[in-house]
Amino acid sequence: MKKLSAFAFLLLLSTFLHSEEISLYAAASLKNALREIAEDWQKTSPHSIHFNFESSGTLARQISEGAPADIFFSADESKMDFLEKKGLIQNETRKSLLSNQLAIIVPLHSSFKGTDPRDLLALSKIALGETQTVPAGAYAREYLIQKNLWNSLQSKIIPCENVRAVQAAVQSENADAGIVYKTDAMISSSIKIAFLVPCNEGPRISYPIAVVQSAKSKKAAEEFIHFLSTRRASQIFEKYGFPLQKSAVEY
Repeated sequence: MKKLSAFAFLLLLSTFLHSEEISLYAAASLKNALREIAEDWQKTSPHSIHFNFESSGTLARQISEGAPADIFFSADESKMDFLEKKGLIQNETRKSLLSNQLAIIVPLHSSFKGTDPRDLLALSKIALGETQTVPAGAYAREYLIQKNLWNSLQSKIIPCENVRAVQAAVQSENADAGIVYKTDAMISSSIKIAFLVPCNEGPRISYPIAVVQSAKSKKAAEEFIHFLSTRRASQIFEKYGFPLQKSAVEY
């Protein structure tokens, strides 16, 4: 076996000693994109990432109760506002990074031919993320209120703990339809998109990210957030259907 030179050994030791594990609390809808981006980042970074994917409301509550997060990546601004008001994030690191779009999904073999939100009135069960804790559910409720449909559909709503649970309910045909993000609908072959909510008709969807005030790996966390704004990361986000907000992209 070839021996390492003293310099190579010291370089390897230095890298090992300076490697940190970043704890990233992120919205469930970001799971596939973030895992791929992290894998790409770790090819050149000594740091590793531990993920906690859940609804943004659940994650914000966990952080407010002292959970050991380094980064919070929310699917809406209100959950980040909640932590900011409590002094639990580093305000200077906060940025609005991504956008999204709502999609109405149905079971793969559904005969539903609706192309308008009023067509949902003909269905019996509609799955949504819990409107108080799941941003996709809150966005969906806002959209249905805007279309004067919420009062008529409220009794048909099946609340779910996150967007992936909404998809599972639709896939298993326990719901006739569901409202999720376009990005979630795109990666599932077990459901189909009935129609997309036009961006100019739906609520403005914004994904903010920030370093948590109590982060143990602050510098590494800032490095990863910077990487998320690079052209390389934006290409991966876009592959999964997430457009980056223009002001967030760094070249």
